[in-house]
Amino acid sequence: MPHARLPRTLLTTLLLAVFTLLAMPASAADNGQASASDPMPRVRVVTSEGAFVLQLRPDVAPETVQNFLDYVQAGFYDGTVFHRVIPGFMIQGGGFTADLGRKSTNAPIRNEATRTLPNLRGTIAMARTNDPDSATSQFFINLVNNDFLNAGVRGAGYAVFGKVVDGMGVVDAIAKVETGVTSGMSDVPKTPVVIEKATVLKASD
Repeated sequence: MPHARLPRTLLTTLLLAVFTLLAMPASAADNGQASASDPMPRVRVVTSEGAFVLQLRPDVAPETVQNFLDYVQAGFYDGTVFHRVIPGFMIQGGGFTADLGRKSTNAPIRNEATRTLPNLRGTIAMARTNDPDSATSQFFINLVNNDFLNAGVRGAGYAVFGKVVDGMGVVDAIAKVETGVTSGMSDVPKTPVVIEKATVLKASD
């Protein structure tokens, strides 16, 4: 069947609409910031041991992802360290400076742990106290499948909100650093593993 020819006035309107879209200002995502339209934002974390990239899942854990992005975009994680490193388990960071000073955080968020996103190797989840709804800025990356941390296994579980999609070798390297007891805290790297910069990647990156 031959294609129907568009009336000249309609064709002109469509062309103008296209040019208008092309001339629009760059979106928040194009400026390296997350926006509500980002289906799965990515964050690049540069550490003293190398860099890795996280892909987040706001479709499953929207409040947790937004909380994490708020801290990233505020520059909160820059200069913090991985203060708890346990080989065969996980690496934890996002709350202390290199001298183990605790950073002031935003209010706690509710626990969005779900069986849809289990604590598998390479996933990132929120650290918390015994109170399920106590997570603030601290997170951990699972080095192995930690099934006992999943929702419903031993209670509320720990909320996974993304995974490492590039640079898992860096995470494994962090897991191998020498640790000890510092300022009354166990499993602290003897040489600080610093998060130098955390940034939201542009959609084109």
